[in-house]
Amino acid sequence: MLADLGERSGDIALQCSETAGFLSELNLRIQQDSARLSDLHANMDTLAASQNESVAAAQELSLTARRAGRIIAEGHAAITLSLGEVAGLVEHVTGLEGHLRQFLSVIEAVGDISDELGTIARQTRLLGINAAIEAARGGEATQGFAVVADEIRRLAGQAGESAASVGDKLGLLDRDARRLIGGVEANIVRGRDVGTHIDRLRMSMAEIASLVTQFAERSDAIVTCTDEADSDVAALRQGLALFSQSASESATRVEVARRQLEGLEGMANAMLDTAAHGPGRTRNSRYIALAEEGADEVMALIRQGIADNQLSLADLFDTDYRRIEGTEPAQYQTRFTAFADALLRPTLDRRTGEDSAIVGCCLIDMNGYLPTHISKRSQPQRPGDPRWNMEHARNRQMFMDSQTRRALDGEGDFFLFTYRQDLGEGRYRALRSVFVPLVFEGRRWGLYEVGYLI
Repeated sequence: MLADLGERSGDIALQCSETAGFLSELNLRIQQDSARLSDLHANMDTLAASQNESVAAAQELSLTARRAGRIIAEGHAAITLSLGEVAGLVEHVTGLEGHLRQFLSVIEAVGDISDELGTIARQTRLLGINAAIEAARGGEATQGFAVVADEIRRLAGQAGESAASVGDKLGLLDRDARRLIGGVEANIVRGRDVGTHIDRLRMSMAEIASLVTQFAERSDAIVTCTDEADSDVAALRQGLALFSQSASESATRVEVARRQLEGLEGMANAMLDTAAHGPGRTRNSRYIALAEEGADEVMALIRQGIADNQLSLADLFDTDYRRIEGTEPAQYQTRFTAFADALLRPTLDRRTGEDSAIVGCCLIDMNGYLPTHISKRSQPQRPGDPRWNMEHARNRQMFMDSQTRRALDGEGDFFLFTYRQDLGEGRYRALRSVFVPLVFEGRRWGLYEVGYLI
């Protein structure tokens, strides 16, 4: 009955171990999700801050659009007035051409009159000369007429000089007038070009005013959208906060349940171990015997190595764990590692092959360090593949769980427990293991373990 009770306790411990492993994996996933939620929550805080900035920017944009609209409207009115004045000035300049050409016609008419006056002066001078000649012929009787003839010639000379002077001045005036007309004509051409540019400028100002109006409308639409988005972001933040709180509470409950299961597993394992130490034979008896035989063989090999000076007691108990660079998960070396690989691993391989239910035999020191393992679990690590390494390169790694710690600290000739083998990344495998203490010179080094599946 005690053996049957122990077996049933072992089955319960196995189920508890599997369930606790599942809960551990679930808790790990919840914690990972919670961490992602924390990151997402932080991102939401950043988004909310950005959203607040967007709302403020959109409101400022709307105000700017309104101010721009007013400025454009005022500027449009002022520019329209200025353009009208410029257009009137251009029209006035273009009207000067007709006046200047009329003035040129007057100059030409005055010039014609001046030419006629010059002709008359020449004819009068000739007439005075002829009168003087006739007066000379008349003698004393025509002396008075001679004086008149001289005066006529003098006046005719003055009239000729005046006509010539007027002609010269009219010539200068005509040149200046024509030069002025040429400049006015060039300005008229420029004025027409300015008029074209003025029309284009008016159209551009009208288009700018239209764009500013559209900009103001879009700004109002942006303000509306950002206000709605701000409400959505706030609701989302609140939802994430509640979800994160719920996830945290769920993780706590799962952890409590896992600990309760581990407690139940511990009690079941205690019953399993107690039954294994009873007089009755159980399904575990064979593996207990194999474990005790394997432990005796390993201790004999180590003692022989110390006797042959292949190993010292200090080397055996070396705890200066030197990490091997580039390993993931981390592997370590001590002064005992090389001896264990060379002389103990073949024994572990042979002992593992003694029964198909045995998963593996290994050594564990007081800190959970495995200096060596079976060859199947002592393969070279694959860089960048920690999942594979965790399962196939278990040698030289550190492993510790509650059942192993219990066996390391407990007093007894052996310990039979159900426990979860850590396969990395939250993966576990439920095993039964026999732990046999390894003692040298009255000092416990650690454990010899045989893990098997039933």
